[in-house]
Amino acid sequence: MRLALPKGRLMQETAALLEEASVGMDGYDGRSRSYTLKSSTFPELSARVFQERDIPIQVAIGNYDLGICGQDWVEELMAKYPSEDLILLRHFGYGRCDLFAVASIDAGVSSIDGIDKRFDRVRIVSEYQNLAETFALKQRLRRFSVFPIYGGGEVYPPESADIALIAEPSIDNLSRYDLMPLAHIMSSRACLIANRKGLAMADLSQLLSCLQEVEVASEEETVSIPAARSRRKKVPAKDGMVRLAIPDGHLSQAAAAFLERAKVNIRGYVGKEATRRPVIDLPGVTVKVIRPQDMPLQVANDNFDLAITGEDWLRDHLCRFPASPVEKLLTLGFGAVKLVAVVSEGMAASSASDLKDMVRRGLLPRIRVASEYVNIADKYAFDNHLERCKIIPTWGASEAFIPDDADLLIENTETGETLKRHRLKVIDTILDSSACLIGHRGALAHRSKKDTMEHIVSMMKRAC
Repeated sequence: MRLALPKGRLMQETAALLEEASVGMDGYDGRSRSYTLKSSTFPELSARVFQERDIPIQVAIGNYDLGICGQDWVEELMAKYPSEDLILLRHFGYGRCDLFAVASIDAGVSSIDGIDKRFDRVRIVSEYQNLAETFALKQRLRRFSVFPIYGGGEVYPPESADIALIAEPSIDNLSRYDLMPLAHIMSSRACLIANRKGLAMADLSQLLSCLQEVEVASEEETVSIPAARSRRKKVPAKDGMVRLAIPDGHLSQAAAAFLERAKVNIRGYVGKEATRRPVIDLPGVTVKVIRPQDMPLQVANDNFDLAITGEDWLRDHLCRFPASPVEKLLTLGFGAVKLVAVVSEGMAASSASDLKDMVRRGLLPRIRVASEYVNIADKYAFDNHLERCKIIPTWGASEAFIPDDADLLIENTETGETLKRHRLKVIDTILDSSACLIGHRGALAHRSKKDTMEHIVSMMKRAC
């Protein structure tokens, strides 16, 4: 029996659920760094810990018999692959969030119909790419584009998107971002899912009995959308305004320290007063905080002129779009990592050639390559002539995939300690990466922006 368990927001309450159900999953808590778990109650049960959005995929393809995750990610998968072998067995009473279609209250439009009439093409951003497309089709939008992002969708409207699909624990949270709800798409809670074939073949009755008998508190599902009221539309930014994107997450503290050294004063970036829209003390410049993974594509789409991201994510973007208008302007010297190809310590391979040889000898049916860097992974497989391979996109916690669910991992590492802890070994170094400043070639040639951008670059260059 194989069970997929979530990291992150659902982890603590899922651990409590398993304890109440007497499943005995030792080490499943925020203190443990292990991704592989065994049950003291069910000796035949093993579990792996994944990022939540990876779990429906892993259960659907049959790598795991059961999984616990949010229903929103189940619906995201089923929106594109409705015939997958995935069954939702039951809901639990925790992990509530609601998926909303939202717009900025400064957009000057207060309804989906108004947005559709106003714009020739409606720009939609979301982590939930498939649900966003389904929503647009159901609303019969005349023309629309869906831009997938890794997160932080609340910061994109109105400048970089007309509609965002975001998940929030409460509708009241939307006002903090100056957003108004246009539609309630779904309510989501933690749920138990199963693989249809695995349910028929494996003896899961005792485990299912434990999980099904756990009592959960019922929750009110109704979400009412108040009448949308937009504020008077703000005066749009001047054409010469330089738009700068700075990173959230693990790069934010180092980026804040670097910007301080560069004498670029930004208020509200880190600390208790942190916001997605901090204020910069440079005339003619606006700032937003977004995911580093999203920056190259956002700069390419002309939503930003400059951005601080990682060279790894720039490389991943350029592997897919070699003619992209994005270019590296500076290497900033912090956030250094190596992008490496790794395998399990127990695998008799020390190079990509060894993996190919294992396929030729019948020791591997194919090479399964797992990575967040899907485009780099695809190019690595092509450059190394890994003819019989399968690319498995992941959303983090990629170490969990090896050795059971992947043979090769393309991953970043800072010290190598995490790889050692999970008994992985490096067989190739693909890239030495650090934070970098990227820019859009068109903006660099823009006369009204050129001086301001050169000033920002020179300030950062002195801090390198």
